[in-house]
Amino acid sequence: MKIHEFQAKEILARAGVKIPEGRLANSPEEAKDIATSLGGKVAVKAQVHAGGRGRAGGIKVVATPDEAEQAAGSILGARLVTAQTATEGVPVRGVLVEEALEIDRELYVGIVIDGAAAGVVVMASESGGVDIEEVADRTPEKILRAEVDPLLGLQPYQARRLAYGLNAGPELVRPLAGLLEDLYKVFEDNDCSLAEINPLVVTKDGRLLAADAKLTFDDDALFRHPDLQGLRDSEQDDPLEAEALEIDVSYVKLDGDVGCMVNGAGLAMATMDVATAADAPPANFLDVGGGADEDKIANAMRIILSDPAVERVLVNVFGGILRCDIVARGILMCAESMPHAMRPMVVRMLGTNAKEGRELLASSNLDVTLVDLAEAAEAIRAAG
Repeated sequence: MKIHEFQAKEILARAGVKIPEGRLANSPEEAKDIATSLGGKVAVKAQVHAGGRGRAGGIKVVATPDEAEQAAGSILGARLVTAQTATEGVPVRGVLVEEALEIDRELYVGIVIDGAAAGVVVMASESGGVDIEEVADRTPEKILRAEVDPLLGLQPYQARRLAYGLNAGPELVRPLAGLLEDLYKVFEDNDCSLAEINPLVVTKDGRLLAADAKLTFDDDALFRHPDLQGLRDSEQDDPLEAEALEIDVSYVKLDGDVGCMVNGAGLAMATMDVATAADAPPANFLDVGGGADEDKIANAMRIILSDPAVERVLVNVFGGILRCDIVARGILMCAESMPHAMRPMVVRMLGTNAKEGRELLASSNLDVTLVDLAEAAEAIRAAG
């Protein structure tokens, strides 16, 4: 789950990380009042779940409260399109109005779960203010890393080594190390999958401030954090992903034209690999899980078919807890409710009641090709 910048900064501030003065505004008039209280010169920042706001016109630095009102008026209610959003953009319902900073240096610090390291990695770089991916591509030597033992946590010597490596001056080594330890505590306490400050700025008057902040939480751990669940802004989510969340289905929109339905995340990844290798790019990742019933299957298929990019569907089910005949009945339920939306379908079923499931689909009037795994790639290619 992602949250807005202003929410992330509030969490960081409670943990001891210094942030610029500012408040959320939901109207141009509020933005003007906040700018007045901050002395006039402020940054007006669109609150959306996407990076690249500055390049897209979602961040404006203004000199007076009247200009802050005008800037907020031009941003609020619009749909901001950035490099990290879909072509239709995302709605802007609020702007963060905060003090304009006199910046001396821009740094980067972030914490992620790294699959290659099989654990948590803390990163830091002198090259803040740009996408960390750009730094990794062009000057990878500028990214400092520290792998964290999950039992011991981030150790003071690791934080100091990263702080020294940022070459920010001896007077900032202790504050930087302390900030890294505070950021790690936020990451650990809130079950984050990402905690990032970019840029972390050193102002001309010597302050160390989180000028931007991003926190992403592990969805599977949210049950432990009821206080965080209320921070979700479903308007920022892809509409189909939001629907999937409501029915407890794991769904991620992708760029291809093959709708994929599977049960189990590992099987989903293998299925997407098969489709990609067959030059049939997946339109989604959708895992119905092991305990789905006919209604959930029907709703999951409806979500797949509601994506206008989907031209064909690949169903790959291993019947264990989830019986194959339940999957077949759910697909038929969906077909009854939206017959004109059905697409050519390639289905591979194996396991509990696989024969019954295949028979149900074979006896229907759907455009279904029943295959084994070896045939799936060629069949989905031919269905295009």
